[in-house]
Amino acid sequence: MKLAILSRNTKLYSTRRLLEAARARGHQVRVLDPLRCYMRIAPDDFALHYRGRALRGIDAVIPRIGTTITFYGTAVLRQMELMGAYTPNGADAILKARDKLRCLQLLAVAGLPLPCTAFGDNPDDTADLLSLLGEPPHVIKLNEGSQGQGVVLAEKRASSQSVIEAFRGLYANFLVQEFVAEANGCDLRCFVVGGRVIAAMQRCAQPGEFRANLHRGGNAVAVKLSATERKLALHAAATLGLEVAGVDLIRSARGPLVLEVNASPGLEGIEAAAGVDVASAIIALIERRLR
Repeated sequence: MKLAILSRNTKLYSTRRLLEAARARGHQVRVLDPLRCYMRIAPDDFALHYRGRALRGIDAVIPRIGTTITFYGTAVLRQMELMGAYTPNGADAILKARDKLRCLQLLAVAGLPLPCTAFGDNPDDTADLLSLLGEPPHVIKLNEGSQGQGVVLAEKRASSQSVIEAFRGLYANFLVQEFVAEANGCDLRCFVVGGRVIAAMQRCAQPGEFRANLHRGGNAVAVKLSATERKLALHAAATLGLEVAGVDLIRSARGPLVLEVNASPGLEGIEAAAGVDVASAIIALIERRLR
């Protein structure tokens, strides 16, 4: 097969592992920086150039598109789809997952359990927004943040109001969620590949921190999921149309809840914690789909 990995940095762990896994299985593979791709769009005539040369005959593409280039990166991915390349995560599916508000709306209408969430477009009446949630603590998140960035815990109503007003001053889109205290700063990362949860880890925040992200100093260990948690992770990925996804769950008093769905989940933490060759599983999925 002729594979392409859309990534801005060949030295990133996830990009390097996918490159190694594809070559180990005998495929031609190259890493393409999406920002160096140029597109021609005409009726029934789509073309793609990379560093001045035409790209043709790509069988499949693996997107590793960072949040800072979501708009152009997904446009390049869509162009490759229109030119006949298979991808486990299409451009529209990535956009659904990347927008936290849209993602939660889609998951909620599908009946998946979620933390109670409120949203307002730079709301002028902060008290009314907070009344949709009830008493603090509240978790306030930027709509397009990642790796724990732009996530604030407000323990008092006055703190919630101050953070919201600060975000409003920046004209930022944000969500406000209930804080699930009984989770004790831990969440579950479920790695879905091709309709199966192939690995799972529990991430716990370091003392004094509530964000369990590994980029925030959290620690991770392999974890055994319940049948309900496994089913919930698969349902969340399928709802967004993702064949490769990192689904984050939290254990609450009322059962597992979906926190978010990551369309470009990192491989380093999950491979180290669970001892699973996730990169090879992704390449094997592409092989099955193209067969």
